[in-house]
Amino acid sequence: MIPEQFIELATQVDEVFFLIGVAILVIEIAEAWFKGSLKGKTWLEMLASASTQVPYLLLEATMMTALYFGLYVFSETVVSWHLPTTLPWIFLAVVIADLTYYWEHRIAHRVRILWTQHAVHHSSRDYNIVTAVRFGPLESLWSFIAHIPMVLVGFSPDVVLGSVILVQAYQTWLHTELIGKLGTLEWVLNTPSHHRVHHGCDNKYLDKNYGGILIIWDRMFGSFQVEEERPRYGLTTDFDSQNPVKVWFSELPGLWRDIKRAKSGRELWGRLFGPPGWKP
Repeated sequence: MIPEQFIELATQVDEVFFLIGVAILVIEIAEAWFKGSLKGKTWLEMLASASTQVPYLLLEATMMTALYFGLYVFSETVVSWHLPTTLPWIFLAVVIADLTYYWEHRIAHRVRILWTQHAVHHSSRDYNIVTAVRFGPLESLWSFIAHIPMVLVGFSPDVVLGSVILVQAYQTWLHTELIGKLGTLEWVLNTPSHHRVHHGCDNKYLDKNYGGILIIWDRMFGSFQVEEERPRYGLTTDFDSQNPVKVWFSELPGLWRDIKRAKSGRELWGRLFGPPGWKP
């Protein structure tokens, strides 16, 4: 398989998961309608989630396209060693991309400047399939940086990008309350049950279940939590806005206030790179 074929396959898989997401959305809306819980606020929340794709895709089409072009040039001109694109190596690339996603995701929860972007994904008090596309405008920039080591060890940028697409596409179906626990699959795969925990802001659920496709990373690195009672979704703060602009940039005003208040270089570092809520 040539790299271009793999990335085309990954894109097709992404489209399949998108259609699965659409089917889940239809069922979620129908269920809420029959239960009488389909309120105006629900629609506004879904629209706010979908609206995050506007700045996200705009930056994908400009800045991220330019960065990936540079990565292709770097791979061809600087990295003189290239791993084969046979199925075993592609499988390994997807596993490595999934492990990379685990750490990328975990770090984004613990470094405030990265959290300003990832918090957008967590800021909805509702939890439905539309939450899957709720992204911070610059969230893909950290993902890009985190996966550069894969290119340095010899994976083609197409294989790396295709692997990232697969890891992200898989997570689409996780954002729903329609699907309960899935028996033995819960031991290996990330499931809707595991991901509901990740979106919970209850103390027992905070900063748990970072996995993309596999949940084994959380079990290995001590961040696993089984779903017990239904999570309370959203942030630990009282953010509850459906204004698209406020959703896109919800964490930035607070960060800017803390930067202006910083009285030393050490405090500025802590405000930027310490965990959310860090204080001197």
